[in-house]
Amino acid sequence: MSRLDEIIHSRHAFLIGSLVWLPAGVILTSVVRFSEQLATPMGWLSLLAASTSLIVVAPCGMPLAFACRRLWRHGYPRVAWLAMAALGAITVAATLIAGLLGPIAIAIYAAVLSAPVWVVVAILGRGRKNNAGQS
Repeated sequence: MSRLDEIIHSRHAFLIGSLVWLPAGVILTSVVRFSEQLATPMGWLSLLAASTSLIVVAPCGMPLAFACRRLWRHGYPRVAWLAMAALGAITVAATLIAGLLGPIAIAIYAAVLSAPVWVVVAILGRGRKNNAGQS
């Protein structure tokens, strides 16, 4: 098994990634967006101070993380990682916009954007119940 396959199938890697993806995405976007201001020590201190507000944002990433985890448990780890990456990037962008409206808006955006994965998980779960009933 290759190193990438080990990571893809690692439960711990997925759980760690699911907890840090939203704050990390927001920080990375800020670094890219304000890179010229980070040329000074004050810029880095400002980024560090602003990062503490991400404590509120971290739990907002949990709906997508839990949905992808369920998808992973259904036996689709690669699809779970792909969904996490694709919808995660969209959610980070939406979070930057929703952040202007406050933490409740961030939570709503993040929950709504996790809905496609929850729909797939529900369909897979229904399919497994139907298959179990036919046996």
